[in-house]
Amino acid sequence: MNEISRREVIGSALAGGWLALGTEWSLAQSTTQPTSASAPSAGSAVDGPYQLPPLPYDYADLEPYISAQIMKLHHDIHHKGYVDAANAAVVELERVRRAGGDAIRTIRAVTDSLSFNLSGHVLHTVFWKNMKKGGGGDPPTTSEIARAITRDFGSLDGFRAQFSAAGAQVQGSGWAILAYEPLAQRLAVLQSEKHNNTGAWGSVPLLSLDVWEHAYYLQYQNKRTDYIKAFFNVVNWDDVNLRLEAARKLTLP
Repeated sequence: MNEISRREVIGSALAGGWLALGTEWSLAQSTTQPTSASAPSAGSAVDGPYQLPPLPYDYADLEPYISAQIMKLHHDIHHKGYVDAANAAVVELERVRRAGGDAIRTIRAVTDSLSFNLSGHVLHTVFWKNMKKGGGGDPPTTSEIARAITRDFGSLDGFRAQFSAAGAQVQGSGWAILAYEPLAQRLAVLQSEKHNNTGAWGSVPLLSLDVWEHAYYLQYQNKRTDYIKAFFNVVNWDDVNLRLEAARKLTLP
């Protein structure tokens, strides 16, 4: 079992969709592929601080719940696109700073690009690790995550119902998230439209569910609720529990 590092959790809190690092990326109009004036073409790579993590399992390992075709396209094309565009935004921001003068007028668009793409990168990185072959079921009753869910949602069924409804009711593209909110030191179910809107500052994503159409349409068509039900058959509760344990060590002023 891989340990969730404090650095990884801090990165999720400070760089993920829950901080909403800026307003929605005004240049991103597609619901299937990130685009940007400074983004690379599909299949290219951009040097920068962010890297596409490998999947922690094979493409077909989540079948029959999520197909190998979806996993390959989702990870290799969509997630890679967010990584490349986030790196491109970092490079462009440095160029703008060096240029100064009139170049500073582009800062909003580039900052929006960083917010959108970096949030997408963080949430996808959590999403892949939140699933595993042979996952699903209930978390162990003695685990921190099981106790916290019972305390904050009344029961595991109560949590599942709220989380599923949040995912089903995302307007357009976005995410359902089980997050740790450090001020109240409680769990919360949040929605994120696109990747970076309607989050809560400082909250740490523990369990993320991608409900963009590219995450399920090839297999489930417009039946998003069927996809959400299927997701619970592959949840990696060990990973979620490790994330909660690490998140609880964080404090906010």
